Amino acid sequence: MDSFAIRKRLDGLIASRGEDYASLSRRLGRNPTYIQQFVKRGVPRRLSETDRRVLAEHFGIAERLLGGPDDSTARAVVARPGLVQRNEDYVLIPQLAIGASAGPGVEPGEETPLATLAFQASWVRSVANGRPEALSVINVEGDSMLPTLADGDQILVDTDDRERLRDGIYVLRTDDALLVKRLSVHPATRRLTIRSDNDAYPSWDDCDPAGVTVIGRVVWVGRRLN
Repeated sequence: MDSFAIRKRLDGLIASRGEDYASLSRRLGRNPTYIQQFVKRGVPRRLSETDRRVLAEHFGIAERLLGGPDDSTARAVVARPGLVQRNEDYVLIPQLAIGASAGPGVEPGEETPLATLAFQASWVRSVANGRPEALSVINVEGDSMLPTLADGDQILVDTDDRERLRDGIYVLRTDDALLVKRLSVHPATRRLTIRSDNDAYPSWDDCDPAGVTVIGRVVWVGRRLN
């Protein structure tokens, strides 16, 4: 497809959604002027496969409209080694036989899959920054994270997202036990506050990040309704 037509179409999509070049560039992990340079100057000459896929999913259009192949089976499915790759563009993520305590802490169990859960690949990319291979589903045990997380909830943990700590819910390891807690990062000192959402449980303030073993960030929760 002609580069000018692609750039014109992308510019029209941006205008129709009331978005701006800079925020869209940041969505791609690029510098703020990246999209503007592509649309206005044709630099780079074509979008990379990754950028094209992200933009197509963001605007809800076919990749071919941004210069991708006109072949629905060409969609890349990133799957865990040994798991089936599907044309429907699903990623298979293991549900592990371990729990993360929302109470005083539980011993990690044997890390073998209880089941394999299918998630749409585009949805996985929208909630997790890391590789699909770094994702797993585990159970919450205890009530210290109520009302956010309840005993028996299933949480999706991104183990690739543990270096750039920021405010959020994480699975931690302490004294060979797993915990799920909310972390807050002091903007100046980068010291951590570890707390439970349930006020009946204690919090730990001014923690040294070096003394906290972070397993991964919780990016999704699933719950069975009674």
